[in-house]
Amino acid sequence: MNLLYANDRQGRYPDSWYAGVTPPLEPFLELKGEVQADICVVGGGYTGLSAALHLARAGHQVVLLEAHRVGFGASGRNGGQVLGGQRLDQIALERMVGREDARKLWEIGLNTVTLVRDLVAEGGIDCDLHPGALYADWHASDAREAADYVDYLSEWYGYDQARAVGAEEIHDLVNTEVYAGGVLDMGSGHLNPLAYALGLARMATEAGVMIHENSLVHSAAPGLVTTRHGRVKAPHVVLACNGYLGRLNAYAAARIMPINNFIVATEPLPEGAALKSRICVSDSRFVVNYYRTTPDNRLLFGGGETYSNRFPKDIAGLVRKPLAQTFPHLGDIPITHAWGGTLAISMNRMPVFAAPEPGLSTASGYSGQGVAMATMAGKLIAQAIDGDTEGFNAMARVPSPKIPGGALLRWPMMALAMSWFALRDRLGV
Repeated sequence: MNLLYANDRQGRYPDSWYAGVTPPLEPFLELKGEVQADICVVGGGYTGLSAALHLARAGHQVVLLEAHRVGFGASGRNGGQVLGGQRLDQIALERMVGREDARKLWEIGLNTVTLVRDLVAEGGIDCDLHPGALYADWHASDAREAADYVDYLSEWYGYDQARAVGAEEIHDLVNTEVYAGGVLDMGSGHLNPLAYALGLARMATEAGVMIHENSLVHSAAPGLVTTRHGRVKAPHVVLACNGYLGRLNAYAAARIMPINNFIVATEPLPEGAALKSRICVSDSRFVVNYYRTTPDNRLLFGGGETYSNRFPKDIAGLVRKPLAQTFPHLGDIPITHAWGGTLAISMNRMPVFAAPEPGLSTASGYSGQGVAMATMAGKLIAQAIDGDTEGFNAMARVPSPKIPGGALLRWPMMALAMSWFALRDRLGV
């Protein structure tokens, strides 16, 4: 089953809160016939839009193909958290790749947030960008480890934007008693992800990128990319499909697995009913709960995962459970929007950067931390195509193990393992 069509209608954004408040762009025409380009980008999310924008600014003729609408996938329906650093902490990365490369990864991770802020400012993108991200720990042992990690970042990396918060202070930030502590990072932030994606698309077209929507790619290889009604002849191809990669590239597909995650929007709440400031929050559960408030004080709460092709029939009911666990006093609050999306995870939760063959570049598997990193991935791909491979190669040197089980067993084996950890969350282990 093609995940591009399993849960969504052709060319239509999901009925999310974002789609309801974000003015859409005029549709881009479907690709028909044959066109020539220097680079063909497949995928109209953050990775593809950023790659296309930076390549066009460097003087390349770029064609971008999107199966639905730009920002249709995870880029237009995620939690909107713009998080700095890498998906793994620096201690784990030092063990994995050594201190020198870990430091390079840290710099790249910090620069992801700067890149987002710069693009938003440069393009005048109206996406409600705000600073502040809280990492909330359910258990005291996790809170102690988090506080030690803040000290580690300060001592070894000179990072001064994060500080540990105890149980009492965290209650001053979030109106719940469930957390034992956490870390407040003012170097990270949050935004309206669909508005940001559409802003990048506008900037890309202004730079000369030719975007074609409703143009599902059937095959993609250096030299030729084919769709239902068209072909792009281009010596270089960028695959920027993430959870919707399918079978377009065996190397990347073997190293990522699509999963589904879900978000609800509540009716407007009284001031301070959920959060007492405009920060975003993610917690220490294996199946992460993440949330923030909107300008009209709705609670956008993400939680719950599924590992099958289909979304559940009652998304609101699925997400209401972790919402009520986090905010017992809001357990019965009316929900006005509920939607799901497909993202991609990797075995070690680090993104998969690769150039599997000459003329082909890809990045995917952001594992829930893609807003900033996917934007940076597009820029690093563009730089590598132009000969500056330092950043891309630093990311590509991170080990990218295959998902065990091969093509037939990959999904069920990973789904079984992740379901076990999700059960531990529910049991409070």
